[in-house]
Parts: sequence; structure tokens; C-alpha cells
Amino acid sequence: MKSLRRFLILTHRYLGLALGLLVAMWFASGIVMMYAGSMPGLTPQLRLERLPNLDLTRVRLTPMDAASLAGDGAGPGGPPGRVQLLTVLDRPAYRVDRTTVFADTGEMLEPVGPALAQTIASRFMGVPEERIHFVRTLTGVDQWTLGQRPMPLHKFRVDDDRGTELYVQPSTAEVSTVTTRRERAVAWIGAIPHWLYFAALRQDQSLWYQTVVWTSSAACVLAVLGLMLGVTQFRKTRPFQLSRAIPYVGWMRWHYITGVLFGLFTLTWAFSGLLSMEPFAWTNATGLEVDRDVFTGGPPDLPAFTTLDAATWDRVLSGRAIKEIEFSRIQDEHYYVVRRAGEQDRVLVDAKTLEIRREPFSERSLIDRLRTALPDVPILDSELLTEYDSYYYSRGQQTPLPVLRVKFGDPAETWVYIDPRMSQITAEIHRLNRVERWLYNGFHSLDFSFWYDKRPLWDIGMIALLLGGLISSALGLFMGVKRLIR
Repeated sequence: MKSLRRFLILTHRYLGLALGLLVAMWFASGIVMMYAGSMPGLTPQLRLERLPNLDLTRVRLTPMDAASLAGDGAGPGGPPGRVQLLTVLDRPAYRVDRTTVFADTGEMLEPVGPALAQTIASRFMGVPEERIHFVRTLTGVDQWTLGQRPMPLHKFRVDDDRGTELYVQPSTAEVSTVTTRRERAVAWIGAIPHWLYFAALRQDQSLWYQTVVWTSSAACVLAVLGLMLGVTQFRKTRPFQLSRAIPYVGWMRWHYITGVLFGLFTLTWAFSGLLSMEPFAWTNATGLEVDRDVFTGGPPDLPAFTTLDAATWDRVLSGRAIKEIEFSRIQDEHYYVVRRAGEQDRVLVDAKTLEIRREPFSERSLIDRLRTALPDVPILDSELLTEYDSYYYSRGQQTPLPVLRVKFGDPAETWVYIDPRMSQITAEIHRLNRVERWLYNGFHSLDFSFWYDKRPLWDIGMIALLLGGLISSALGLFMGVKRLIR
């Protein structure tokens, strides 16, 4: 027993020396991420807000004309996957997949250089061009453009009190990323250390993945060893006295107490962080795959969309300015999907009648399409949810409601969530996804219904637990370094 204790003590001590700073950093940055969220960037809301209003009086081409000029859009021998109408360089333009065709002349957009990109940045920020300063053209990602493709990007700095920096994508002539001094500073004490999102490491996907997996695994071992020591080092006294049962004094005594109190949470946080990397094959399993064409009927037939008349559209939308139009096919009918100024919700306009569709698609039509597409898979249950359930939810209430939840009787027990307003699948969750939801989200964010939406109760509990883990790991690191120096 004595040799086991010695092994546990030495292994815990030196593994703690190796990982203590990282674990303490995870706890501290976790508190920041409760409020700061992920890496800074350009949100869909800000992009739509800054997008210039669409001037339909200047549109001369139909969507079919644009697709023909773009070479049928995207793919060898196939129709374009997505066609939009928006404003590019103060001109109406069709975006046919990744190709941009100006809707007034039929010209193709050429990649923009730094001078024109400076004008784009100036208009986006609403400041004179002399306050926009070109920094450099990136040919590889930096700290704030991780994961962005394609390159290059033109980077600019803005003379403002927020220390704004932004990046312009030459191939689309649009701003792709915006950061402020405060957002960058918060990211350096939040998302970057928490996810180990250091640019030099993150650019090597394999190295970053292995680093996170192995450090998380080692942190799990460290926590297990600490919990074992919490048991083996506890003294049984007669009569029982708690002060005598803990065989330590000073800082070590506090490390023992906080380790016993918060060790289990340290273990569950380290393990759930490991699960976020999906290191086990079962988390990558697939359930029932529902083809998205089930609810569309196929790609849009572009000749169904005629020339856009500005006066007619002004009447249809009651004078509301248009930001963006997408040409879509939904349940074998064609619709203009319109985003209007000052609104986040999309508006469906029937391509034949030019009337706004105000009613959602019927539950029966959605279920009938699923049955037709998957005749051999039984539907066990369907329900229209007006509130989030345990598997379909969002902290910022961004995912749409109401939503139709359909449960299938396939081997993976797949649940499909469908937005009836857009006749569109929003989520597919099979049995193992639901298990992972509790092992990852449940343990990592402690998002259990009894308190997750009852703020500030959740905030108080999370901060108390994170601070407890931080104190325990910081004390262990402090004493380990002192012993190492001695």
C-alpha cells in the first residue's frame, strides 16, 4: 500500500508540473468564454447590416443569363448549386456559386487589388478612405483568419477608437473578417488558450489535433490520480475528526481540500474537452441520411425566375429595401428568398404570383415527402415543437422555432428537425449523437435544464466550479515548482 501511495504521489506531482499551467489556463479561459464566446469574426447579422441596399432598377440580366455567362455556375455538366443577387462594388451582381456576374452589364468580377479593396473597406466601415490603411496581402492565414479559404486576403487597419482591423476577399470583393482591439484582447485570454488556437500550431491540423487529444487525455489521468490520492491519503481517526483526517498543513492542505471538492468536475471537463475532438470512432458514426432534395425537388430551374421589376417589388415588399435575394426551389415550387433591411428573418416570395408566402409548409407535406424518400424506414413519432428540447436548442435563440421533430425507427434511431417555414432540415441527430450531447455539452457546459436557462443561477454555479478548479490547479503548480526549485 505504501509503494502504491508513493507511485500515485510522484506521478501526480510530476504530471501536475507538466500540465498544471495548461489546466489552470483552461479554467481561467473557460470563465472568459462564458461571456466572450468564440473567435472574433464577421457575424451574419453585421454582414447583412453593412450590405448595401439592392438597386433593382439597374438589373438587366435574369438569373439564367448570369448562370450562362458564368459557365453554368458550378460544376461540370451540372446546374449551379446556389444563385444569389446582391450588391457588389455598388452594382447589382449575381453570385453563381463562387462566380460573380454583374447584373447590369454581364461583366465578370475580376479579383480586386489593394487600392479597390481599400474602397470596399471604407464603404463597409462608413469612414473616409484616408482613415483606412493597407497593412499587407496575406497569402497564408494569420491568427484571425484561421480556417478561411481561399487566399489571398487584403488586410487593413482603421483609424478609429476601437482599433478595427478587417480583411477583404479579392475574389468576391467583400469583407470576410472584422476584429476590434477589445475582441482580439479577449480572444487571447479566452478562445485562443482554451482551444490552443495559436496560429503556428493551428495551421498544422494533424499536430493541433494530436496536441489537444494528448493533453486532454493526460489531464484526465492527472484528475483521476488526484481523486485516488484524495481517498488513499484520507486518515481514519477514532473518534472521527476532520481536521486530523487530512494529513496536510498550509498550502498543501488547501490543495487537498479543493482537489477533493472540485476534482470530479476537473475530470469531467477534461474528458468532455477530449470528446470535442471526436477521438473515438463511435462519435463519427452516421445515422439516417436524408437527401436535402427531398424538400426542394431538385436544383432551381432558373428560367422560372424572370426579370426583376423594381416597381412591382416595391409594391410587394411595401417599400422595404432589399439586401439580398436567393433563387430557390422549395417543394417543387420556385421562390425568391428575400432578406430585407433591418430584418433577420427571410421572406419567401412566390416566383409565379410574386406574393409573399405567410404560412409555413404543412406538417403533412413535410412528412409525406419523408415517407416517399424513405419508404422502408418507419416514422415512429412527429411533433411540432414551439420550444427547444434537450437536443435542439441554442443559447442565443438563433435556431428557428417552431420546428417539426420526426423520429425514425432506423437502427440508429435518427431524429430529424425540419423548419416548416423554409421546408428545410435544420438538424439530424442519431442515438450516439444524443449520448455525446450529454457527455460533451452536458459535462462541459453543464447545460442541464434545471438551471441552464435560469441565469444568473447557471453563471454563479459555473464560475464557482471553475474558480475552484483554478485554485486547486494553481496551488498544485505553485507547490510543485517550489519543490522542483528546492
